[in-house]
Amino acid sequence: MKKQVMAALAGTVAGAVLTTQVAGPLVAQESVQDSSVYEQLDLFGDIFERVRAQYVEEVPTDELVTAAINGMLTSLDPHSSYLSAKDFEDMQVQTKGEFGGLGIEVTQEEGFIKVISPMDGTPAAKAGIQAGDFITHVNGEPLLGLILDEAVEKMRGPIGSEIIITIVREGTPEPFDVSIIRDTIKLVAVRGRVVGNTAVLRITTFNDQTTSGMIEALNKGIEELGGAENLDGVVIDLRNNPGGLLNEAISVSDAFLDKGEIVSTRGRVAGSGERYNAQPGDVIYGKPIVLLINGGSASASEIVAGALQDHRRAVVVGTKSFGKGSVQTLIPLRGDGAMRLTTARYYTPSGRSIQALGISPDIVVNQPERPPVDPNATEEEKSAALREQSEADLRGAISNDSMTDEEKRLYEEELARAEEAAKLRDEDYQLAYAVDIIKGLTAIAPAAP
Repeated sequence: MKKQVMAALAGTVAGAVLTTQVAGPLVAQESVQDSSVYEQLDLFGDIFERVRAQYVEEVPTDELVTAAINGMLTSLDPHSSYLSAKDFEDMQVQTKGEFGGLGIEVTQEEGFIKVISPMDGTPAAKAGIQAGDFITHVNGEPLLGLILDEAVEKMRGPIGSEIIITIVREGTPEPFDVSIIRDTIKLVAVRGRVVGNTAVLRITTFNDQTTSGMIEALNKGIEELGGAENLDGVVIDLRNNPGGLLNEAISVSDAFLDKGEIVSTRGRVAGSGERYNAQPGDVIYGKPIVLLINGGSASASEIVAGALQDHRRAVVVGTKSFGKGSVQTLIPLRGDGAMRLTTARYYTPSGRSIQALGISPDIVVNQPERPPVDPNATEEEKSAALREQSEADLRGAISNDSMTDEEKRLYEEELARAEEAAKLRDEDYQLAYAVDIIKGLTAIAPAAP
């Protein structure tokens, strides 16, 4: 005990001596900095008064102050901004899973409004809006020069009303207009399905329903398969998932990890970061996972992908993710508004920063364009063109009478699963590829003791 007290006392004394020796220069330096700040604030005050008194039209004082705050924050990065009381309330509603609008997540890139991703089942998705599209006009009015929140406000409106947005898309030579009817956006955070013996979990957003919805969908799939022993593995589909709540990304990752770091954050001040670790327990007991991402997978999606990839818990398939690896802190302000300020960066368990780089998949798989279909072809002609010929199709082919009834039943079940996979390949090539990986990993897995 004495040694500990003495060590603490020695440190205190040494600190006092050091402070005494450099106090003069430090005080002088701080004084100069304070003087500079005050001069800049005086300059701001002069400009503010000149604008208010001499601008060609009268501008409400609150609008000038809001514009000044927004200008300061948006000059920092695309994700820092000021939220009015109404915008702050709208954001809180969105995290609960229901709101009005088009159903797109957007950001600002070099002054242009860029679509991060359309949300599943929303008016924007049904209208064919794609991740990476740029929105240049709303109802004929240009968005260039507006801050992000102002552009978003232009896209809001009464449910049932029409909006026409002008899109610039890579690979399309000319801008084009898209008509969308605004609607209530009800986000179902997780949708589940079973393909063969694989459970597919489509996670569309990270709101306060995500983890519970994922567990419910997984349990339903396992029940449909007749028990966990019949589950080959899980496909987690995070394509076009723009992110959301950090705590939900952590809990989703934790569901499939037994131990280790999930994500860490680091801010400007040394030691101000946080680390989030997994708790014991894997909901699928180590069975294979394939995780799907694309350019619309951002933020919380990248946290999950990075954590499962670094721990070699999942094979990541698809295309490179969006690359939003910054942390925004919501700071409530007087007047019921809030400030959204970038305060840190995310890092995956191996120490990789996601920011501006994204997550690179282990296996790059592009989603091919669907081939054109002859509108005049009958369903029978389409089926015949796609179906491969076999020995059984030849006239006079010898039948196989060596199979028992049970063997025939198993063969027909396997054939039905293969046809289901072939159909899925036409519907969603990336997802079919992910399911095939699960089947391959299960085929070479050692038998259970």
